[in-house]
Amino acid sequence: MLSAYPEIVVQAEPASPDSAVPPVDVVVWDAGSWAESGLSTPVEVGEAASFITLLPDEHGVREALRAGARGVLLRGADAAHLQTAVMAVAEGSIVLDPSMLGALLEPPAVEAREPALRTGEQPALTPRETEVISLMAEGLSNKLIAARLSISEHTAKFHVNAILDKLGAETRTEAVVLAARRGILLL
Repeated sequence: MLSAYPEIVVQAEPASPDSAVPPVDVVVWDAGSWAESGLSTPVEVGEAASFITLLPDEHGVREALRAGARGVLLRGADAAHLQTAVMAVAEGSIVLDPSMLGALLEPPAVEAREPALRTGEQPALTPRETEVISLMAEGLSNKLIAARLSISEHTAKFHVNAILDKLGAETRTEAVVLAARRGILLL
């Protein structure tokens, strides 16, 4: 579908989730049923690439975003929507199918966080999230974090929200305290 658009060059279509992919800017990944796949990220895409996850329904949107997806669309998205999403993600934006917004507005289930806290497991922050939490500890705003890391303010806000969610924190200050207590952040 995407090769019909001259501004998009399709590099490769991996045969399986384990197949290597050449360096690309954006990967479109049909995740199928996220819960059934057992995967936390798509094929190895490298740090420079962003990925758009295609889901069969709104279930799994939080997991896709936590795994680093820069776009989440329904599997049945038409070519025009997919092309727009690829172009937007390549430019640094985050894209979400409007029908999935409701799944993000519902508070996450408390049960999802409790097992990790009970077993003593630390939430896995990405390397970028670790950079962001250290800048949060310095008291930087999203705008200043974005400037320091050469990312958009929207992307900085996305990382801050992901950190709050992973740590189970309500505020930025609480996130910094929790990260320090758990050894994620050295003050």
